[in-house]
Amino acid sequence: MTWIRTFISGLAMLALSGCASVFLVDNQVQSFARWGERTGAPAAAVPQAPQVYRFDRLPSQRQGPGAASQSELENLTALALARLGWTQATEGTAAPWTVQATASTLRLPRAPWEDPYDSWRGFGPGYGFPGRDYYVTGTGQVIFAPPMMFMRMETPYYQRQVAIVVRHAATGQVVYETRAAHDGRWHSSNPLWSAMLDAALRGFPTPPEGLRQVDIEVPR
Repeated sequence: MTWIRTFISGLAMLALSGCASVFLVDNQVQSFARWGERTGAPAAAVPQAPQVYRFDRLPSQRQGPGAASQSELENLTALALARLGWTQATEGTAAPWTVQATASTLRLPRAPWEDPYDSWRGFGPGYGFPGRDYYVTGTGQVIFAPPMMFMRMETPYYQRQVAIVVRHAATGQVVYETRAAHDGRWHSSNPLWSAMLDAALRGFPTPPEGLRQVDIEVPR
């Protein structure tokens, strides 16, 4: 009936408009807090905001192609920490903490659960079969063809991770470590990385133990 088709179309448009407004960044997060392990600190000495820190870089992050991307990552990390009351020390100013931020991306041709032969089709009124180099027409005729005949477009899939390590500046002791991992098809963007950093810092400075999921919605 016409009204049913109209109603279903309206629901579909509403769903699409909702999906278009935000995208979900689902993260697997694990954090470790060891504030009391720094030299001379009481066992329960958890620093309360406000706090001051400076970034610490590996040699590979200080020069060459990695330096620019590291600066961008640190800018996003600084914004995430600022929301928690931690601010970056000005040049030449001592800070009780150092922060090291890292990020990585692994680009896959498809999602791990997708079969590279899924949905392969030949040309014309027939069917292609996964892993085979022939094509069956609608009349049952078998036509052998090169593999390119059955290829389809792949949709890349990304495995990303961010990690933040906080050290006691005077001793170099690691007092906080956290990481967030996210898999999906979203292209790299600052809002995506910011969401992952916010997820990694969820519960800072006293996070819950164990692996947990932290979902963050990001406006498109």
